[in-house]
Amino acid sequence: MLNITCNLTVFFEDPFWVGVYESTSNGKLEAAKVIFGPEPKDYEIYSYFLSNWKRLRFSPTVKNATTKPKKINPKRLQREIHNELSQTGTGTKAQQALKLQHEQNKVERKSFNRKRTEEEKQHKYQLRQQKKKEKHRGR
Repeated sequence: MLNITCNLTVFFEDPFWVGVYESTSNGKLEAAKVIFGPEPKDYEIYSYFLSNWKRLRFSPTVKNATTKPKKINPKRLQREIHNELSQTGTGTKAQQALKLQHEQNKVERKSFNRKRTEEEKQHKYQLRQQKKKEKHRGR
């Protein structure tokens, strides 16, 4: 049985409002970070996720050790919701997942830039060789 739980946390990270979308399925957590800019309304967040769901870049999966959810007393649930709303920031597992995604993007960017500079060097070398041949053409 596939069990998927999702959690969206919106908080203020100076100077922008940031949303972290955590998705847990089969004990593995993925996270995506969205920067909203000015303080978003509930309906703006909802419409954003409906229209941009396919463009979200989720982090690689991270193992998440969770227990099965128990039946919770409604009053206790209300208190837990109030406590979560009063806290700011992201969960540590989500932070790890986002950090891993950031590191992978950094490695990809470095390899792409390295490859591009090598291609530019090779192209300049070819141009120099061609100019040399053109100079000595008549001899």
